[in-house]
Amino acid sequence: MKYVVILGDGMADEPVGVLGGQTPLAYAKTPAMDSLAAKGEIGLVHTIPEGMHPGSDTANLSVLGYDPRQYYTGRSPLEALSIGVDMEEGDVALRCNLVTLTEEDMPYEQQTILDHSSGEISTGDAQVLLEAVARELADEDHQFYTGTGYRHCLIWKNGSVTELTAPHDVLGQKISPYLPGEERLLQMQERSYEILKEHPLNKERREKGLAPANSFWFWGAGTKPALSSFADTNHKRGAMISAVDLLKGIAVGAGMDNITVEGANGGLETDYEGKAQAAVRALTEGGYDFVYVHVEAPDEMGHQGSAEKKVRAIEYLDQRVIRLVEKGLSQAGVDHRMLIMPDHPTPIRLRTHTASPVPYLLYDSTAPQTGGWRYQEDQAEQSGNVIRHGWDLMRRLFQED
Repeated sequence: MKYVVILGDGMADEPVGVLGGQTPLAYAKTPAMDSLAAKGEIGLVHTIPEGMHPGSDTANLSVLGYDPRQYYTGRSPLEALSIGVDMEEGDVALRCNLVTLTEEDMPYEQQTILDHSSGEISTGDAQVLLEAVARELADEDHQFYTGTGYRHCLIWKNGSVTELTAPHDVLGQKISPYLPGEERLLQMQERSYEILKEHPLNKERREKGLAPANSFWFWGAGTKPALSSFADTNHKRGAMISAVDLLKGIAVGAGMDNITVEGANGGLETDYEGKAQAAVRALTEGGYDFVYVHVEAPDEMGHQGSAEKKVRAIEYLDQRVIRLVEKGLSQAGVDHRMLIMPDHPTPIRLRTHTASPVPYLLYDSTAPQTGGWRYQEDQAEQSGNVIRHGWDLMRRLFQED
């Protein structure tokens, strides 16, 4: 038996008016997911422990079988693992987003945050801008590291884990209430804005109609993580397929392998087929028992507030990943169990995450047809199946008591 999780980040949602009162998942054409739901089990699962922030960090730890209350030490430290940063005791890692702020004739703190991803900036452009600021701001206690796209890392030697706000939580708002309280971090954000808004690359981006990446934004502070081994816990050899550093870092911390897919970028036009093909190869030829396929696009489209694009991302996930993985494993004659789900909702209305339970779909290629369901939020609720702790799903997937 082989095992696969296919996770559509932020795929769950609320009913949306422009979609006729349906959620994007219900509105989207998803024949692959619906076919599997008709033969499998659907239900709701709580991935975010009560009182914890609803982020992809806590939620994906939960889906992978780790209780975030025990294992979570912050988001950025997990991403630092992916980048290859060797954190020391006392180090604090912070996410350093490249964001788009307004450029009004007013003080920095009166600007408004427009885009947490600077128009899904490429890693190449981001590295140029990151290095331009780091040349002035980096010192013995503050080192910058290039990540992927708009997502980068600051390591603060002997720092403090300070409370910081995620930029995607305050889109369209003035930034003054959400700026760092720690003076050095605030100074670096302000100075980054002064450097970046006049940078030649940002002038080129404006001329091309692209969002300028005109400020750093620090958040997600945390200390060195210590996850238990996925293989030792589950007795399965596992691999991660994702374009984002957070998931890659979780894999590193858990002792799983990362499989890189060229062209996978965390955006709407990522290489879906490449991810599906990599998953099938890993399970049929690579000697892996378990593969976790993470697709960021539905979450990014939720942050953008675009119902049309979120529907498209879900349809791409269905036809260009799930259908191909199921087809590939079936044609290879491989018995398999597949878990399909979001990590958390990213409602179009809010443009940020919530802690509401999410629909899951558990399919076993060797089991008889059971449910007759479609895979969407309301039917998952109607099923009556509720899993209170997301980290219990791994045991369900692996058929353990």
